[in-house]
Amino acid sequence: MQYKAISPEDYINQAPEARKNTLNQLRKTIKENLPKGFTEGIQYGIIGYYVSHEIYPNGYHCKPEEPLPFMSFASQKNSINLYHNGIYAVPEIHNWFVNEYPKHCKRKLDMGKSCIRFKKIEEIPFDLITELCQKISVKEWIDIYETNIKKK
Repeated sequence: MQYKAISPEDYINQAPEARKNTLNQLRKTIKENLPKGFTEGIQYGIIGYYVSHEIYPNGYHCKPEEPLPFMSFASQKNSINLYHNGIYAVPEIHNWFVNEYPKHCKRKLDMGKSCIRFKKIEEIPFDLITELCQKISVKEWIDIYETNIKKK
C-alpha cells in the first residue's frame, strides 16, 4: 500500500486500523533497540532508519542526496514487511536470523534478500527483531557498506 506520509506517525495513522497497534509496536521495538546514531524518518515512502548526512555525508551511492539506508518497514497489501540491509550484506547475520527464526515462530520464514514478510501480523517475533536490531552499530554499518556494497 502506498501512503503519502510525512512522518512515521503519519504513516501509521494512514494504515488500516487493524494494523496500527502492530505497526506501533514494531516501531517501538526498533527505536528502543537500534544502536545510537540511526535516524528515523520516512525514506522511500516507508518508515526507515538510516545514517544521516551529518554522520555519513556521502549518502547512499545510488542517490547521494539520500541518507544511507539501514532498516525499514512497511504495511503492504498482504503483509507487514521488515527490511534489514544487514541481513543482505552480512552472511553471518543472515544465517543467524534464518536459524533463529523457527525458535520464535511456527510459520515458515517468508524472506527475500533483505525483506522479511509477515503475513500473520499477530505472529511477528518481536523478541527476535529486538536481537536483530542490536546486531550492527552505525560505525559497523558504514564499514560494511563501504567494504561490501558500495563497490558493487
